[in-house]
Amino acid sequence: MVQGAVASVRAEDVEVLIREFAAMTEPGPGVTRLAYSRLEREAHAVFARYMRELGLIVWTDAAGNTIAELAGQDESLPAIGTGSHLDSVPEGGSFDGVAGVVAALEVARLFVHGDVRNVHPMRFVVFAAEEGARFGQACTGSRIVAGLTTSSDVGTLVDNDGVVLADAMADVGIDPRRVEDAVWRRDDWAAFVELHIEQGSVLTEVGARVGIVDVISGSTRLRIDVTGRASHTGGTPMHRRADALAAAAQVILTAEEIANDAEHRGTRITVGRIEVGPGSITTIPGSAHLFVDVRDIDSDRQREAASQLIAAAYGVGEERGVGIQVEMLADASPAVLPLWVRSSIARSASGLGVDYRVMPSGASHDSQMVNHVCPAGMIFVPSQNHGISHAPEEFSRFDDLALGVDVLAASLLDLDARMQAESQ
Repeated sequence: MVQGAVASVRAEDVEVLIREFAAMTEPGPGVTRLAYSRLEREAHAVFARYMRELGLIVWTDAAGNTIAELAGQDESLPAIGTGSHLDSVPEGGSFDGVAGVVAALEVARLFVHGDVRNVHPMRFVVFAAEEGARFGQACTGSRIVAGLTTSSDVGTLVDNDGVVLADAMADVGIDPRRVEDAVWRRDDWAAFVELHIEQGSVLTEVGARVGIVDVISGSTRLRIDVTGRASHTGGTPMHRRADALAAAAQVILTAEEIANDAEHRGTRITVGRIEVGPGSITTIPGSAHLFVDVRDIDSDRQREAASQLIAAAYGVGEERGVGIQVEMLADASPAVLPLWVRSSIARSASGLGVDYRVMPSGASHDSQMVNHVCPAGMIFVPSQNHGISHAPEEFSRFDDLALGVDVLAASLLDLDARMQAESQ
């Protein structure tokens, strides 16, 4: 076995790839490349083409995830993986997910051009549908490989236009009846490390060039339906109204109060979407639908906050004489990432002279799901513009990304050597 240093990534090469993927978008501000859309598949095809040009074996699994493999010296060993996603939220940024995919491409180039002799096979993955913006469920591709989303589940999720997830998959050539074929076997994967932008401002505030994630927040997603009584705004006295939107507003403010309470320090509750009907300025709203995201790195606080909000919503319904119905759209527990993977990343960063910060992730990531199958780790690179993400202003410096790729490459080789040594 020969392990050795590999060349450093050039920031300009990272920039070229980031900009190439950013151009693959629907018209409008920022990047819009939704889950299981034609544009997402086209972006996957670009990744596949680059990997084939490097001589890697490339395939698309039954969930629409794209995987490229660089052979190891011992093909009987489980693979070490890295990667992220290429779908976006509507009018999102150019770096979310894409940074990790570009990192995977650059690591593959480093290993191939540097003639690195890795013992374990190396796999580079682009997960489908990480963003929950379209169908309300985050990390669909990685949930499928972890066995957490099934063929029956994809028939129940619907987007804003009434398109069922299963139909969206079929429209881009993925058979929704076969998604179980994509489930990863535990004995086929040794470890996985994902590079991602921080989507916050901690790293820039403390002056660290890299973040090492120790825990990823859980997320409980709710739909709260408020049913009031539509009526004429001029003919209905205030005391006779059953205003669905006014009740919904009270629920939203209650959500904020729960998250700000001292016992929920660290909890984040967001109402990210509201639908109101009938939508006339002269009609009292008869219905309102709230889409809520509850996050925390502590599973007890996460579930307790969601339960408190549900109870409060029913209380608002009784107080205001409106109907309340709550549906849980998704529920993912926080993920504690294994210490031994984090230590490999830390050792690699230190070896390169890179200052790092151990930190939690407030956002969900594919690694959170992969961690159900094999030990997973995460590398954060700093986000600029006060950490803004999921918006056109999202930005990370290309030299920071290149440095993050160097740490990723070193971490994968450290894991390769460490697991090989432990097996002997």
